[in-house]
Amino acid sequence: MNKTRLSLIAATAALALTAGCARKAPKNLPPPPMTSGEAGQGSETGGTGADAGSVGQTSLTGARADFMRAVPSDRIFFGTDEYGIDDQDRRTLDAQAAWLLAHPAIAVTIEGHCDERGTREYNLALGDRRANAAKNYLAAKGVPALRMTTISWGKEKPVALGSTEDAWAQNRRAVTIVPQ
Repeated sequence: MNKTRLSLIAATAALALTAGCARKAPKNLPPPPMTSGEAGQGSETGGTGADAGSVGQTSLTGARADFMRAVPSDRIFFGTDEYGIDDQDRRTLDAQAAWLLAHPAIAVTIEGHCDERGTREYNLALGDRRANAAKNYLAAKGVPALRMTTISWGKEKPVALGSTEDAWAQNRRAVTIVPQ
């Protein structure tokens, strides 16, 4: 009886000692969102708003808008159960790489998405492969990998609702997110 009681007390003490332990924060965090007071206070190169129109010097507040004007799309699409980059995706990613190389202070997040079919676990893994395929392509074009983070949303964030081929095709994507 005493042995059982001692074991229970020891287990409770060990649990209490480890309960306060927290996981370490990841090494590479995306930049925090800008507050309204920071908006328009200069460009990513440290200059004033007057030089924001120069090549490679986009205002941080207008980075997303500038990116969307400069590239054909912020997303590429995939076939069912696929994560390979096709010719159309290459053209889109080539334009994204050129923009990112011209704006070296901008870090991006690449999201991988899937359609509603398949298990949650399968779609999270497939979304991860899709996001990493886009990241690896951009890295091969010279964009430093440290400027890109990936996340898989699996089937959790569809852009098109419905169980049709058209809806599924729109949801099988990788999206490059540039901060506002």
